Order: sequence, then structure tokens, then C-alpha cells
Amino acid sequence: MFHRNIKLILAGLLVVAGIWQFTESNIGNGIFLILLAGIPIFLYFKNEFILLAFLKLRKQDFEGAKKWLAYIKNPETALVRKQQGYFNYLHGIMVSQTNINQAEKYFKKAIELGLSMDMDLAVAKLNLAGVAMSRRRKLEATNLLNEAKKLDKQGMLKEQITMMKEQMKKI
Repeated sequence: MFHRNIKLILAGLLVVAGIWQFTESNIGNGIFLILLAGIPIFLYFKNEFILLAFLKLRKQDFEGAKKWLAYIKNPETALVRKQQGYFNYLHGIMVSQTNINQAEKYFKKAIELGLSMDMDLAVAKLNLAGVAMSRRRKLEATNLLNEAKKLDKQGMLKEQITMMKEQMKKI
């Protein structure tokens, strides 16, 4: 994996090479190099290892997702801010299967760094509400559930939110 700035330098070099090909009357090569410069620019905004980890999670392969995320050694330098949020979000989802207390740290960090999709933010807040509920912090859990309900515009988490509210009544 390359540092995020190296990806931009590589894209710049490809654009310069494409322009040079245009000046040499090699129009086809120039067009190809300009289009090829789009790959490092895309990978600057969407990290390849996070994309592969998401694909593994879609198949419920948590070990495979952990393997892909392990390739990111230093997320602060390799990832932009939103990608760092998703890095922590994915770690939170995987750790929540075994250690809910450690997952709380990852979800809070993901919310702090920012997630671009409302659905992901709703899932993170729903998981944090579950942690708060397990620690008998009813007010915090209620606030997080209400925020998750506002963010869940498609109604995909409606069932989980109502189930958690029912469990909260028992506390």
C-alpha cells in the first residue's frame, strides 16, 4: 500500500505523461494515460484494502476482513479522515462479535472521524446504544437510539431499534 500522497504524485505523473503523448501526436496513448490517472485518484478517496474488507464482510467472512485491514499499518498517514472513520467502523463491527466493550472505543472513534453514509452512522450509534444499555446507562442508550432512528431513513434498522427499546423497558 502506498502513502496517500504518493497516489496523487503517481496520478500527476500519469497526467503529465499523457499530455506529453498528446504533444508527440500519440493521441491514443495520451487518452489512455489520462484515463489511467483516474485509478490512483479513485484509490486516494476509496482505499483498496477497506473496499476489500467490505466485500469480505458482505460474505460474513470476518477473518478475511481482518486480514485485509491488517495490511493498513498506519491508518493516520495512509488514509484520509473519512477512511480512518471507516477503518474504525469496520474494526468495531468485527470486534463487537467477541468484545463489545472494546468495540465501543472503535465506534466512538468512527463517529468522531466521520462516516459518509447515514446508514453506517446509524449502525454505529445502534451498537453504541447496545453497549450503553448493557452498562445500565439508560439515558445515553435512549439518546443514541433516537439518533439512530433519525438516521435510518430506509427503515432497515427499525426492527432492531424497536427490539432494543423493548429490552430497555425491562431495565
